[in-house]
Amino acid sequence: MSDLPADPTSDLGAPPPLAPDAAVAVVVPARGAADLLPGCLAAVLPQLRPDDEVVVAAADPATADAARALAVDEPRLRVVDNPTGTTPAALNRAVAATDRPVVLRVDAQARLPAGYRDRTVAALAATGAAVVGGRQVATADAGFAAAVAAAMNAPLGHGGAAYREGGPEGPVDTVYLGVFRRDALAAVGGYDERFRTNQDAELNERIRRAGGSVRLLPDLAVAYRPRGDVAALARQFRGYGRGRAMTARRHPGSLRRRQLAAPVLVLGLGTAALLALLGVLLDLGRWTAVPLAVGLGGYGALLGVGALRTARRAGGRGRPRAAGVALALATMHLAWGVGFLGAVLRPVPAAPGATGPGTPTTDRG
Repeated sequence: MSDLPADPTSDLGAPPPLAPDAAVAVVVPARGAADLLPGCLAAVLPQLRPDDEVVVAAADPATADAARALAVDEPRLRVVDNPTGTTPAALNRAVAATDRPVVLRVDAQARLPAGYRDRTVAALAATGAAVVGGRQVATADAGFAAAVAAAMNAPLGHGGAAYREGGPEGPVDTVYLGVFRRDALAAVGGYDERFRTNQDAELNERIRRAGGSVRLLPDLAVAYRPRGDVAALARQFRGYGRGRAMTARRHPGSLRRRQLAAPVLVLGLGTAALLALLGVLLDLGRWTAVPLAVGLGGYGALLGVGALRTARRAGGRGRPRAAGVALALATMHLAWGVGFLGAVLRPVPAAPGATGPGTPTTDRG
């Protein structure tokens, strides 16, 4: 399910009826997540019905061992190997190991709210949508992770994305995680394994282009545990920017104007810094530093005001400091912009070998 054509020709058309009590396959891509899986599955397993199943695609021995330990007392839980370590490959392997008519994705960092399983299946059946999903709400109690959570939940951090900001129930470009009709997922070829990040948005774009509907259920707030240090946050958002640029190159017209803000910021500051450097090297005068000073000053003022408002709005126990929120926002903006610009100039990688719908190596615990 990974070696995909550039432009899918599938036409989903009017989907066949889906039973409101359709069985569900929960798929969990997991890497370095031995400590996260118990909390993730503790929120999932109580919601499942007897005919449902859970497949964890583990990329490392510690994660696989943690999943197997949980499977000892849970016969509906299985483990598949994911030697590539990438999220889209993990998802394809997990989906290939299941046969339920509904596929529910959950990441190890996420915590599903009560009733998520039944609410999403009912919405798929009632609306005829190909995909439904809720909102991502970043949550952390203290430290830099709390600052990141506040930044991700703020307009200056999410940029108006519906799957973070919310809005009316209805069609959107993409949703957080996603609950899929299996037939729609299969019709477009599953996840493209070239997209190590942004694979959900790219998949949903193909589903939409094939005539399927992607529907936001804003009342479903899914808790997400953000990164807790600057380096990890920068790697994450650089990957997000790279994935978005790859999606825009594959699907012209999918890029939104708000998604150009970070690349324009990086280009502007980079150009101003280069001009200032040339001014020093060529002795062109102090005027060459003016654009950089104006750019940094303006951006710094925007960050300062936004961080103060965000920190005050966060409130509660472990309220982040404005300085931490500003650092988180700057890291997110600059890393996303660098990743985007780098991917614009880089050729789209060839798809790896397809996982395909065959039977992967499984461990039933």
